[in-house]
Amino acid sequence: MTNSSIETTPVIAVEELVEGSSLWKDAWARLRKNKLAVGSLFVFIFICLFCVVGPFLSPYDANAQDLFAGAEGPSAEHWFGTDTLGRDLMVRVMEGGRISLLVGLVATVVALAIGVIYGATAGYIGGKVDASMMRFVDLLYALPFTIFVILLMVAFGRSLWLMFVAIGCVEWLSMARIVRSGVLSLKKQEFVEAAVSLGYSHRRIIVRHLIPNVLGPVIVIATLTVPAVMLLEAFLSFLGLGVQPPNASWGVLINEGQANMEIYPWLLLFPAVFFAVTLFCLNFIGDGLRDALDPKSAKD
Repeated sequence: MTNSSIETTPVIAVEELVEGSSLWKDAWARLRKNKLAVGSLFVFIFICLFCVVGPFLSPYDANAQDLFAGAEGPSAEHWFGTDTLGRDLMVRVMEGGRISLLVGLVATVVALAIGVIYGATAGYIGGKVDASMMRFVDLLYALPFTIFVILLMVAFGRSLWLMFVAIGCVEWLSMARIVRSGVLSLKKQEFVEAAVSLGYSHRRIIVRHLIPNVLGPVIVIATLTVPAVMLLEAFLSFLGLGVQPPNASWGVLINEGQANMEIYPWLLLFPAVFFAVTLFCLNFIGDGLRDALDPKSAKD
């Protein structure tokens, strides 16, 4: 028998193998193509660094007063000018940004924890329990959220951490509905039925199998919740129920600026610009993530 008569099996080169792609990798590739979302992400990171690191690099203290100088316009010494008490406005914008961003992030984490657990539990159990839990959500939707937060702060005091919890406790409803709808569509899938047949506990199925598969919409709604929380905090601070002096948030600075905007317009301009740009960036990032994580937008 000659070598020519021996049948050879074709060998596929390693280079010819096509590497698999995950949902998150595809989403990141689509997000990078969204120039508006990527640009907004870089601007948002810059604002965060400006607010967090900036006060340590500034020679001025946010609460140091110079009553003899009073309100002065932007200059080489004070880039954003000073307020009516002679305090450097740029440092106060940085400190205010810290508090506003912290309120947005912490309250969103609180809303995320409540909404994901509540929605996943309702969707997985189903039946009358699900109906009762979602009727409770509908009832809360009918309440005026701002009045509810104001009542909580009046009843328990104007603590900054209480404001975080109070705002987070009224911002979880939309998140719960989204998670519930995702769990309802997933709990009949084969991997969930396999987990049930293996005798896994309900808690393990919810935490290890269902919640990780609804993280895409949760991330999107979380990025859109942060600006909503910041707006609510600014509104409360505008009413005098939010951050209390000598601390300041962007809402407090905007409230102080609007009272003197005709005489000292820079007191309103700088905090309002930073606040507006941050809200725009977060909304653009949320829209970009929504498009990137939408399976319908994936190319074949």
